[in-house]
Amino acid sequence: MTRSPRSSLLPWLVSLVLTGLLLFGVRLYRQPISDVLYDLTGEEKLFAQLKGLTDLSADLLRPRLNLAADVPVQHADLSPYGINVFLNEEVDPAKREEIVRLASEAGFHWLRQEFPWQDIEIHAKGDFEDRRNAPHRSAWDKYDQIVALAEKYGMELIVRISTPPKWSRAQGDAVGTFAPPDNYADFGDFVHTLVDRYKGRIRAYQIWNEPNIYPEWGNYAISPEKYTELLKVAATRAREVDPNAVIIAGALASTIALQPEAAAPNNALNDLLFLQRMYDAGAAPYFDIMAMQDYGLWSGPSDRRMHPRVMNFGRPQFMRDLMVANGDAHKPIWISELGWNAVPDDVADKRFGQVTLEQQARYTPQGYERIRKEWPWLGVANVWYFKRATDEWANSRRPEAYFRLADPDFTLQPVYNSLKAYMTSPAAQHSPAPQR
Repeated sequence: MTRSPRSSLLPWLVSLVLTGLLLFGVRLYRQPISDVLYDLTGEEKLFAQLKGLTDLSADLLRPRLNLAADVPVQHADLSPYGINVFLNEEVDPAKREEIVRLASEAGFHWLRQEFPWQDIEIHAKGDFEDRRNAPHRSAWDKYDQIVALAEKYGMELIVRISTPPKWSRAQGDAVGTFAPPDNYADFGDFVHTLVDRYKGRIRAYQIWNEPNIYPEWGNYAISPEKYTELLKVAATRAREVDPNAVIIAGALASTIALQPEAAAPNNALNDLLFLQRMYDAGAAPYFDIMAMQDYGLWSGPSDRRMHPRVMNFGRPQFMRDLMVANGDAHKPIWISELGWNAVPDDVADKRFGQVTLEQQARYTPQGYERIRKEWPWLGVANVWYFKRATDEWANSRRPEAYFRLADPDFTLQPVYNSLKAYMTSPAAQHSPAPQR
């Protein structure tokens, strides 16, 4: 049915009236009104706030999301505090322990850590000896220590399983370092061996990372159907050896790409379309938890604008609505990577947004507070990231370097201290009743 011109203009007229009233209010009560506008838009500058209000009025025309907030959700009533770590990259075992110690002292409970397939079954199928350097040793040694460190400090691991070895592909790394193996059964065998080794010590396993964007699926065309096939194999083999294993789907990256392109780096598919095609391919029985990334980009965690083609902190609500529509209201979402990028002005690449160090330190605890108060269907949220072993990212001026909580030399960033103050406070130790 075609809307009349009058009805089409109504939201914009309402926006103009609201804007006029708010301009008057800001003039009289600048700080209180500014706080209200921030709570609605996640913006801190006046004109950005007013633009945000017009966006919010346009949201009124869209269908309401069904978040099924009253449905009991598994794997959600637990500590939400997680941190991404790169313990496998630290050569010195003492540095690995220092990272875990600092993470534990800050109040984090979860360590999201990749166990790269290529770093464990390195040289050939069934070969778990590391002969890359002398003296030769078991490839498991480093990962055994990581598991022991988590236990020592009362923390839990979220183990990301990805990054196949060269031998698993006839073309090796020519099809991409992260490309899936030629034979998915080889991956299933590795998952079976890994889960069997740590049965009773690790419960959460994430199968792959960002399969909906380049380069995480290698040079192959992005395919929800192929990823679902890989997920089925991995989940089945994991559950064979440990029925209590919790299977997390590969974290989906937020993107508006509606059709994958053959050439990198535009080989990507919208996260919502990808998940729906996973459901259509029969993925539902093979994951216990859905995962996605949740970067704040250019606005704060209070941004309430909801548009499928706009990326902000509220995007998990779209994913939740899709899961409810597909009969998965009982499953939670876990955030694999969360954060705001304090990239300096002189770094040209700002694709992850830009905030100040002060905003980064303020926004990240506020993000946890919104999750705890408003989203009972969201379980763990893992901050991206603690530190890297070297200055490689910073030296190459890559924007990824400016999410860090600590420098490679363990110099702590303001966001570490603000998170520690928040997560160790009595108020942050229990889950408040969600807002309805």
